[in-house]
Amino acid sequence: MVKHIVLYTLKEDADKDASVALIASVLEPLVGRIPGLLHLEIRRAFNGMDYALYSEFESREALEAYAVHPLHQEAKSHFFHLLANRVAADYVL
Repeated sequence: MVKHIVLYTLKEDADKDASVALIASVLEPLVGRIPGLLHLEIRRAFNGMDYALYSEFESREALEAYAVHPLHQEAKSHFFHLLANRVAADYVL
């Protein structure tokens, strides 16, 4: 199993709560629709970043396939313009 954690900051003019709600609404439903994506959640962060994405994948290959999957790419099109920065970490259990 691979755990994928990403911390994001949003652009200064973005409505933080509305943006996080939007992002969650388009990414969380991908569980069960993209092979190998086992769990995904989006939450507001309170440590200097605006939100955190936590997800679990069956394998590294599943994470790589998710990154380029058409459903993921379409979901990103709804919010990618709101993002300022991101920091990611992946690890294997």
